[in-house]
Amino acid sequence: MAKDVITIKEAAEMLGVSMQTLRRWDESGKLIAIRPGKGTHRLYRTEDITLLTTDLFSLAKMWIFSDAPKEPDSRYYCSNSGIFQFRVHAMESELLKLPAFEHIFSFISSTAGEIGNNSFDHNLGSWPDIPGNFFGYDLGKRMVIIADRGQGILHTLRRVRPNIPDDTEALKVSFTEVLTGRAPEHRGNGLKYVRKIITSNPMNLVFQTGDAKLTLQQGDTSLNIEKTKDSFHGCLALIRF
Repeated sequence: MAKDVITIKEAAEMLGVSMQTLRRWDESGKLIAIRPGKGTHRLYRTEDITLLTTDLFSLAKMWIFSDAPKEPDSRYYCSNSGIFQFRVHAMESELLKLPAFEHIFSFISSTAGEIGNNSFDHNLGSWPDIPGNFFGYDLGKRMVIIADRGQGILHTLRRVRPNIPDDTEALKVSFTEVLTGRAPEHRGNGLKYVRKIITSNPMNLVFQTGDAKLTLQQGDTSLNIEKTKDSFHGCLALIRF
């Protein structure tokens, strides 16, 4: 087989999704396969798959939207909080070596740490499928991506506030209100800290859970939350700086 194409099995392994997911993406036009002749056998351009795996945000989105997920590539997969914290510290060490980030490195790492820790604090023992989170960063592109396939903010906050109606309201509450400090109900309060960091520094954040997406940047005094066409359980965050 030519080296510029790979099988559907190889493509699925590279992307960390199932072959069934790739078939569905082919049919929807999300990732179109090559079909030699008039057959149904699917091949994929290596260039297309490589592009997706080097675009960390796209890779994280594919994982959280997959209908039959596998564990992400080991370079980005944190199966427990210890691994996640180690990798956050490693990122901070890399940031310290770059003069451009000397005044903001601690804010970048603490923001990532707060968001990522929520994955483990709020889903411990109750992950819907794949435990842990996706954590990747590209300092050249000035971005950090964190994603999990957890229960999501709405499900978590309803343990404390059963009447929260939807993902939009749950996202608003999590970034604006201190719910309670009593264990085990200390849920979501770290996101108020995240909001303070983002709005006080040259950073911006895109945060999605369920079918609600928040965008936040330096100087914002209110939240910009919108409904999305796609919905998923868990959380997805993109930090830019």
